[in-house]
Amino acid sequence: MGHKSIDELVRAEEGLVSRSIFVDDEIFQQELQQVFSRAWLFVGHESLVPKPDDYFVSRMGTESVILTRDRQGQIQVMLNSCAHRGMKLCRYDHGNNRTFTCPYHGWSFSTDGKLVEKPGELVGVPGHATHYKGELDKKQWGLKTVAQVVNYKGAIWATWDADAPPFLDYLGNMRLYLDAALDNRDGSSGGSEVIGGVQKWRVKCNWKFAPENFIGDLYHDISHRSVDIVGIGPGGGKGRRDPSATRSAICFPELGHGLLGRLPFYEEGPYAPQYARYPEVEAYFRQVHEQRERTLGSAMRVQTSVGTIFPNMSFHGRQPRTLAVFHPISATEMEMWRMYLVDKDAPEAVKEAARHYFLRYSGPGGMTESDDMENWTGATEASMGAVSRELYFNYQMGVGHAQPVPEIPGCAVNGEYTEENARIYYRRWAQFMNGLSWDQLMAGSVRVEERAA
Repeated sequence: MGHKSIDELVRAEEGLVSRSIFVDDEIFQQELQQVFSRAWLFVGHESLVPKPDDYFVSRMGTESVILTRDRQGQIQVMLNSCAHRGMKLCRYDHGNNRTFTCPYHGWSFSTDGKLVEKPGELVGVPGHATHYKGELDKKQWGLKTVAQVVNYKGAIWATWDADAPPFLDYLGNMRLYLDAALDNRDGSSGGSEVIGGVQKWRVKCNWKFAPENFIGDLYHDISHRSVDIVGIGPGGGKGRRDPSATRSAICFPELGHGLLGRLPFYEEGPYAPQYARYPEVEAYFRQVHEQRERTLGSAMRVQTSVGTIFPNMSFHGRQPRTLAVFHPISATEMEMWRMYLVDKDAPEAVKEAARHYFLRYSGPGGMTESDDMENWTGATEASMGAVSRELYFNYQMGVGHAQPVPEIPGCAVNGEYTEENARIYYRRWAQFMNGLSWDQLMAGSVRVEERAA
């Protein structure tokens, strides 16, 4: 990378971002320290661990972590590494364990509040009385746990940083657009579940390409022309999804989050058919539309097509309806996970129709996702050379044209086609990489008053 500073690599106000931040190993190592060790990260969904002692192995940056529900029903997140010699405790993707026992030397750890004072405490040591002469202080050798964990409408978030602001302050008013994905289709709060497990696959690209893609890049629609011609949408006919209202590129400049979606509106408007190729499913969506009208009345509401929460979580709010996370593996490889959401109380026929559509659209075999991966891997590969890595990517579309959204403090809009959302994403990345304090990072943000979860 030469020896350029972060501010030379990311010149967000000019719409210039160095290619080297997508391929450089030194920068990647710095990201693990400055971004992934501090930011709030998406870890999973509560429906992955429905019963006490259920666990799901997730990731935070390059760290393997255990997401588990303890015997008291609380969600816990711990490093998946024995405190003794570091061996992974959980080697299956998911399961149910009353204690987490290391296969190397047999140390065991518990999250049961009746047995331990803090989650992940060391409870079992073979030979504690004989080999250790009873002198090992078990309370000092529990598992490393996250500093903060939050269950927000079923979505689990965690941070290693005890000084990080509360999750809702970190999320800001982007909360409104995340709600549009997590809330029940009838307008009631929460109520989603993951259907069909988690799809995981590796992509030979830098992890930042994906959240940038989903933060508000409608310009790349040309990539999906062939999918639109084939017509994979749930309504039959051409296109990838059922028609919806015009989308705008909306962002939260002080927080680094952004999306494509609708500006605030106050009534549902006429019902637009969804899933028309399945009459029973279409009838359900008509019914929940009417219920949503009654539930929300004239209250302000929004709609999300697709968005990104800094640094590495993206979500689709409608068609498809998914949560995605992009785990860094190296400077030029990521592991991509997708979870697909349905309303917990939806009829089986609705869930099944959604599942089939989601698989056509997203995931390693999804026709739309395949286009994106081709772009990301090609751009990564073409930026690895000594000459190419010295060049800048161009993010100059719409510079200087963002307007505030009066109804949503801290929010800006920049029309339908723009690169403003990418610019504010990389500006936020640069702030983290420059090691700014949380006071500095949150200085311009708007405190969220309403804390309903």
